[in-house]
Amino acid sequence: MHIQGILDFLKQLAVNNNREWFQAHKDTYLSVQKDFEDLLALVIARISLFDDSVAHVQPRDCTYRIYRDVRFSADKSPYKTHIGGYINARGKKSNHCGYYIHLEPGNCMLAGGSWCMPPAMLKAVRQSVFDNIDEYRSIVEDPEFRKYFPVVGEEHLKTVPKGFPKDFPYAAYLKCKDYTVSYRIPDSFYDNPDFMDEIANVFCQLKRFADFTNETIDDLE
Repeated sequence: MHIQGILDFLKQLAVNNNREWFQAHKDTYLSVQKDFEDLLALVIARISLFDDSVAHVQPRDCTYRIYRDVRFSADKSPYKTHIGGYINARGKKSNHCGYYIHLEPGNCMLAGGSWCMPPAMLKAVRQSVFDNIDEYRSIVEDPEFRKYFPVVGEEHLKTVPKGFPKDFPYAAYLKCKDYTVSYRIPDSFYDNPDFMDEIANVFCQLKRFADFTNETIDDLE
């Protein structure tokens, strides 16, 4: 397993994002794909020690096609310049909160959460946060959690969503358009021989957040 080899390939692909170059380096890509699946297998095994719901997940079921859908994009580059794997007990297309590993030169991360939830599901998660604010705060305001995930959500409303009191003291927690978290890591992260221990630490904290949101999400899927 050669993580830096994966990043080196992605750097080259970013400079040579065309079919001719990719076809000429298809064997290298297949080797990169195998290395990434080996990484995912190790991570799944490690997560399973504290979350046995993912023990059955296979690496090949966590990955995404490298081919971009360019039909509605001004950018016609045919290939993605990152590789991601979503370890999700209910499948990578589920709204269930899982564990995401993203390799991209200069933009690597460990993340998770629920993106693009249907409106009724998003409202239900917000309601759960509102109804159980002390429990929610005990997770997201814990220094151990914030060490990795200082912000919840990638996009936020400017005002309190309809149906909730405007004077709610923790209104910021209801303004999330998505309930996701991410931890940015340097490319050199994987040079550390103990990187798997750190991945486990990050995802242990993520599980606390996932357990809270999944209690609502899983009932609505």
